Amino acid sequence: MTHHTLKATTETVHLGGFSHLLKPALMINSGDTIDVETFTGYYIYDKAPPEFLPPEFVDICQNLPAERKIAGGPHLLTGPIYVQDAEPGDVLEVRLEAIAPSLPVGFNAIRTGWGALPQQFTQPALRFIPLDLANNIAEFPANSGIKIPLTPFFGILGVATPQSDRNSIPPGNYGGNIDNRELQAGSRLFLPIYVPGALFSIGDGHSAQGDGEVNVTAIETSMNGRISLTLRKDLSLTTPIAETPTDIITMGFAETLDAALEQALKNMIAFLQDFANLSAEEAYVLCSLAVNFRITQVVNSPHKGVHGMLPKSIFSPKMSL
Repeated sequence: MTHHTLKATTETVHLGGFSHLLKPALMINSGDTIDVETFTGYYIYDKAPPEFLPPEFVDICQNLPAERKIAGGPHLLTGPIYVQDAEPGDVLEVRLEAIAPSLPVGFNAIRTGWGALPQQFTQPALRFIPLDLANNIAEFPANSGIKIPLTPFFGILGVATPQSDRNSIPPGNYGGNIDNRELQAGSRLFLPIYVPGALFSIGDGHSAQGDGEVNVTAIETSMNGRISLTLRKDLSLTTPIAETPTDIITMGFAETLDAALEQALKNMIAFLQDFANLSAEEAYVLCSLAVNFRITQVVNSPHKGVHGMLPKSIFSPKMSL
């Protein structure tokens, strides 16, 4: 296994979406680890304070080549990473080993027409929020005494598909803009692979987010991480599944929360049938008894997200993928 460093530059990031036509930023073997750098705030960099603007980020915002701008989404992603021997039908295991903000500031933005209450909060608003990295908190509002623990994660973890201009806003079976705050350091995400090499990209760092992400954004943060990418030819998945130290997580993405819940539930039932040898009815009952279904996000139009959390502790021996 080899360790790599992938810095964010005009040649290693792409904006706005996923495409199998993009030149890989890095080629690795299964099991390799990568220290990866990500930036966020491409569309607001001209309004940002100096501490939000390292020279490398400014260079990206001013000089990103046109061929690395995809589908018009707002997210700046590092990648894609090509995994040798990855083929459609395989599964990519993404192990999140370390995640940390790279700058002592993040931002939150209300966008007109977006969010859970677009008719009530009609005016755009941009706030830069200092991060106390030494104490791992953000105080909001400033001097309020309200201290939010930092729980950093990457909002976007996804692979390319045969569609060459997939917008970065909606999540899907390829992963993408999942915005699941459970995917912190120590967790793993399993993604179906659709194209040779997988072409994995990562970004949209969040220092803190509530379930729902109701006003469109979290504390959006340029983020560094250490990940490992491993091919799992022993697994067969059609939708993402995650594993944290305590839970197995299935996901549902749909235009309504009801439909997203239904999908997350069906995915959990299928998981329990395949990995716990339960009947469909037994799995359905177990979901009602022990699985916690939570709103992931309600703002990544057109797909809202719901995830189901299955405690690993109820299994003997303890379950793991």
